[in-house]
Amino acid sequence: MKRLDRLVIKSFIGPLLLTFAVAVFVLLMQFIWKYVDDIAGKGLSVWIISKLMLDAAATFVPMALPIAVLFASIMTMGNLGEHYELVAVKSGGIPLWRVMFPMGIIVVMLTVVAFIFADYVMPSAVLKYRTTLYDITRKKPAVNIKPGQYYSEIDGYVIRVNQKDPDGRTLHDITIYDHRANSAKPDIVVAKNGIMQMTPDEHYMLFTLYDGCSYSEAAEKGRDDTKPFTRIFFAKDEMSFDMSEFAFDKSDESIFQGGYQMMNTSQLDSNIVRLKAKQEDDRVQNVNSLRPNHLPHELLPRNVARMSFDDLYASLDDGKKHRLLNDAVARAERRMNDCKIQQQIYTSQMEYINRHYIEWNRKFTLSIACLVLFFVGAPFGSIVRKGGLGVPLVASVVFFVIYYVIGMIAEKAVREGALEPWGMWISTLVMLPIGIALTYKAVQR
Repeated sequence: MKRLDRLVIKSFIGPLLLTFAVAVFVLLMQFIWKYVDDIAGKGLSVWIISKLMLDAAATFVPMALPIAVLFASIMTMGNLGEHYELVAVKSGGIPLWRVMFPMGIIVVMLTVVAFIFADYVMPSAVLKYRTTLYDITRKKPAVNIKPGQYYSEIDGYVIRVNQKDPDGRTLHDITIYDHRANSAKPDIVVAKNGIMQMTPDEHYMLFTLYDGCSYSEAAEKGRDDTKPFTRIFFAKDEMSFDMSEFAFDKSDESIFQGGYQMMNTSQLDSNIVRLKAKQEDDRVQNVNSLRPNHLPHELLPRNVARMSFDDLYASLDDGKKHRLLNDAVARAERRMNDCKIQQQIYTSQMEYINRHYIEWNRKFTLSIACLVLFFVGAPFGSIVRKGGLGVPLVASVVFFVIYYVIGMIAEKAVREGALEPWGMWISTLVMLPIGIALTYKAVQR
C-alpha cells in the first residue's frame, strides 16, 4: 500500500466512524423520544432497556451508513484541498480518481456490507425490538404510591396514604379499600402506620399494618332488612397483593413474524407472489359474484324463453312492472355497495403488496446510496476545498435532505399506487447525475 493510500484511508476512516456513531445516536434519540411515554415509569431493568436500544439501533444502520459516507468523503477531500495536499498530488502527476480510489474501495465494501446487513440482520433486529416494545407497552407502570393520592393500579384495591417516609417503605395514615367482593360497599382497612415491601421474587407486595381497624358490611340482608356490620381492631396485621400482572412478560417472537419489515429479499419475493395470486383469486370470485341473477320467477310468464325483453316487460301488468322496477333498483344498489366494498378491499391489498415492493427495493437503494453519495461528496469536497466540521456538515445535510425528501415522496407515491415499484429509485436517479457532474468538474480542475 502506497503512502498516499495510507494517508487517504487514515483521513477517511476517522470521520466515517465518528459520523456513523453520531447518526445512529441521533436516530436512536428520536426513537426514544417517540416512545418515552411507553418506557418511563415501568420499573424496567437496565438489561431490558439496553436490549431494546441495541435492537433499535441495529435497524438504523442502513440509514446511518450513507450519511456517514457522505460527510466523511466531503470532510476528507475538503481537508486535503484546504491544506494544499491535493495540489501537491496533482502536481506530481497523480489524477484525482487515484486519490479517491482507496476511499472508493472502502465504500464498495460498505455497500456490500450494508445490503447484507439490511437483508439478514435488520429483519431479525426489527422482530426483536418490536416484540420487546410490545411487551413494554403492555406492562403496567411500576408501583408508585404517592402521599395524599388514591392508587388504583392493583386490581380490586384502592390505596391511600397521607404520609410516606424518605425510605419509601414506611407509610402513615393508611386506608385500603377492598373491592374484590364487587359489593356496593367495599371492605375498608385503616391503619396508623405500616411498612411496604416486595417479596424476593417480586410476585407479591406485603403490607405490614400497625394499630388499625378493618370494616366490612355483609352483602346479605338480615331478617329486619339490616346488613350485618363487622369491625375488627388489630395491633398488627399483614396484607399481600398479587403483583404478577406488573411483571415483564416476554412474548413469543413467532407471534410477530410475517411482517414485511421482518423478511429478507427472497421471503419478500415469495410473499409478493402469494399475495398477488390471492388477489387474483379474490378478483375472479368478486367478478363471478357480480354476475346478474335471474328475475323473480313469480313475475315471469310461461313462454318467457320465446319473448324479447321489450315484449316480456310489455306483457306484465302495472303491479308486476312496479315490483320488477323496485327489485331492479334494489339489486343495483346492492351491486354498487358490493363494488365499493370490493374496491376498498382491492386498494388495501394493493397497498399491502406495494409495501412489500418498497421494503424489497429499500434494501438495495439504501445500500447503493453509499456509493452514489460518495461520488457526490468526494468531488464536492475537492472543489470547495474546505475541511473541518462547518462546510462538510452543512453540505452533507443539504445533499442528504434532498435525497431523503425525494425518497419519501417517491415512497408515498409507490405505496398509494401512483408510481410503479421502480419509483423507489427516483432519489438515486436524481443524485446520480449530480455525482457524475461533480466528479467530471473535479477531475477537470
